[in-house]
Amino acid sequence: MEKSFYYSIPWSEVSYLKEAMTSMQIPFVIEQPSNKLPLEEGEVAIVFPNMHVRVYNHVRELFNSHGLRYPE
Repeated sequence: MEKSFYYSIPWSEVSYLKEAMTSMQIPFVIEQPSNKLPLEEGEVAIVFPNMHVRVYNHVRELFNSHGLRYPE
């Protein structure tokens, strides 16, 4: 999967968001903090590929903000 953008979220929100995105058939992966993707303690990143604007709008509404560009 080509990684385009991500959201950093606390572990406590992973279950709800994972279930919501799976039911909407939105592709994603969950990543732990790394040198490439530094996150705060207790956070993970939900990473997405490029997607159609209509699907992105669903993601943006789910997270209440725009995603961050995935580092190259």
